[in-house]
Amino acid sequence: MIKKIFYLILLLVLVSCSNQKETSIVMTVKGSISSNDMGQTLSHEHVLVDFIGADSTGYHRWDKDEVTAKVLPYLQQIKELGIQTLVECTPQYLGRDPLLCKMLSEKSGIHILTNTGLYGAMKDQFIPQYAFTETADQLAERWIAEWKNGIEDTGIKPGFIKIAVARDSVLSELHAKLARAAAKTHLATGLTINSHTGPGSPAFHQLEILEEEGVAPEAFIWTHANRGTDDERIRFAKQGGWISIDKMRDDPKQIESIVKMLSIMKASNVLNHVLLSHDAGWYHVGEQDGGDFRDYASLSLKLIPALKNSGFTDLEINQLLVENPKHAYTIRVRKI
Repeated sequence: MIKKIFYLILLLVLVSCSNQKETSIVMTVKGSISSNDMGQTLSHEHVLVDFIGADSTGYHRWDKDEVTAKVLPYLQQIKELGIQTLVECTPQYLGRDPLLCKMLSEKSGIHILTNTGLYGAMKDQFIPQYAFTETADQLAERWIAEWKNGIEDTGIKPGFIKIAVARDSVLSELHAKLARAAAKTHLATGLTINSHTGPGSPAFHQLEILEEEGVAPEAFIWTHANRGTDDERIRFAKQGGWISIDKMRDDPKQIESIVKMLSIMKASNVLNHVLLSHDAGWYHVGEQDGGDFRDYASLSLKLIPALKNSGFTDLEINQLLVENPKHAYTIRVRKI
């Protein structure tokens, strides 16, 4: 009898340890949360952008209180629509502001993720001078330090890695280095790589670089995959990568196009590798009142009803908006 009790206690301990290991977290600007608490998630949005260039941008260029006053109503709107988490994809030297994101998160009740990394698209004008000469290992050290110590002196940690490459079929030496640095950072931190990419060719080239570093495709999000083909998206997803359909506006033709994309991916059984968002927001520094701010509501108000009209079930929509982001942004090292 004592022996049976001993084995029962041992079994309970093992189960408890196993459950602890399975606990998954994501990192928000307010700290870590369980990935189960992300809820409906917009996987690629922006709060603020500053297009002046890496050599001139900085926090002196905008007033946090003014930006908050402009952006907060848009976050409150999606909160009422059921969105619980927003992934803020503006990188360093293009307007990343962790404290601003924290202010907005606290006031809106929306979980917000910020990032580490560098943005190489748009002719490298948002790349700081040091990145042209440093190695991939040196860049990775910078990004890993932000994960370990927080961004600058804010104490706020990144929730993912954001890089950007040009739309070229073959990556430049610099952009290949960014992808390699991102892979090295992933292996040291478990942060997911979200890469502004566009067409299919550079997306697959980045997967090759990740493979060389021993990183699995599941650690990589092909952002702006709307610009690829159906065959490319399906092939990429079947390799294990994440497909981000994120160029979404309040335009019936575009909504119809996205529904068609998703229907094709559904028919190919890869819906579990798709992320959805708008790539909206964009408080433009230097423009009056931040310029023309695009809201984050089209997905909730337009796309979801269109998907339901096309036969998508509540379970499938939950897969796209809740389950997929949860798995994509959970912090864990994904090796080949």
